[in-house]
Amino acid sequence: MRGGPSVLGIVLAGGEGKRLMPLTADRAKPAVTFGGTYRLVDFVLSNLVNAQVLRICVLTQYKSHSLDRHVTTTWRMSSLLGNYVTPVPAQQRLGPRWYLGSADAILQSLNLVHDEQPDLIAVFGADHVYRMDPRQMIERHVESGAGVTVAGIRVPRAEASQFGIISPAGDGTRVARFLEKPKEVEGLPDDPHRVFASMGNYVFTTKVLVDALHQDSEDDDSAHDMGGSILPMLTERGVAQVYDFQDNHVPGESASDHGYWRDVGTLDAYYDAHMDLVSERPAFHLDNRKWPIYTHPGQLPPARFVAGGIAGESIVGPGCVIRGQVTGSVLSPGVTVAEGAVVQGSVLHDNVRIGRGAVVRGAILDKNVDVPPGATIGVNPDRDAELYTVSGNGVIALGKGQRVE
Repeated sequence: MRGGPSVLGIVLAGGEGKRLMPLTADRAKPAVTFGGTYRLVDFVLSNLVNAQVLRICVLTQYKSHSLDRHVTTTWRMSSLLGNYVTPVPAQQRLGPRWYLGSADAILQSLNLVHDEQPDLIAVFGADHVYRMDPRQMIERHVESGAGVTVAGIRVPRAEASQFGIISPAGDGTRVARFLEKPKEVEGLPDDPHRVFASMGNYVFTTKVLVDALHQDSEDDDSAHDMGGSILPMLTERGVAQVYDFQDNHVPGESASDHGYWRDVGTLDAYYDAHMDLVSERPAFHLDNRKWPIYTHPGQLPPARFVAGGIAGESIVGPGCVIRGQVTGSVLSPGVTVAEGAVVQGSVLHDNVRIGRGAVVRGAILDKNVDVPPGATIGVNPDRDAELYTVSGNGVIALGKGQRVE
């Protein structure tokens, strides 16, 4: 950040993503396609880069090949100015072990901090869909003099058990308590029906973070997790404050997508976030040119609609050829829909092929799935449950290249 404190960005991208299976069977969760042409990691990287945080380390671990390749081929910064976005795989720098948790991941990568010697460290998660200007959170952190500032989003009190919950002190900003997925919790003083859920985004004063990581590493009973270990430790010291995501505004935002944030860690959440994109009035706009989400554009021709093919309330990526009927769906590059085929309320990844007369409803098909002519998905629930992965809300998911019966 020019004219201000030096900031190193650390993106935590090493989780397994078990709840997003089968989409994570062959890739890390941050590498999962979203919105047709993006990867999940593109959202956090775009937010940081748009905010002029231009030195970023992406910590990876599980099944990271496609993620590493995407970061290295897409996120090329100006080396002349010393800027970079680089993947950093687990390297066992502190012994023959992989990352024990998100805090341990940073501990094992402290050589990055020592090399850069930043004033502040922005530690952000890699698998959420949102727009945010981290500069505003960083400025609030500097003004407050806090050791750590954690981004909080207001969620219904009834959903508190799904998140790490931040209880603010009487001043409304200092963190009084941090509770990991509590069953019961009081609402906010100014909004009793809502609570602050941690977004997994933190800004640390460098010395505070480094000292906390070393102390945590000596605790054999610790989970070595940023939210479950480091934040409660700093909360007890009285140096943690909350940043209300509702106060964050990005250029070009609309009234409808201000404050939009989705944790897409489950099939249902992933599917619902896609449906947010294709509604008549999208809850989240991908076309904000004042705060763009960047990705690799690929080298494919524009989509074609031939032989009477139509698509309504849908996103259709480049290289698609539509001869059938598509409604309320998101199609990644290279998808083909043959004559007489029907695709409704579905998410199709790269190079999916829908055969003549086939029907696909309420499904997520990973790349290279070939649906034969006349086949059906989402028509017979009992048959689908026998053959494919079906979420709690009935979304049908097929993994990469999975055979359709």
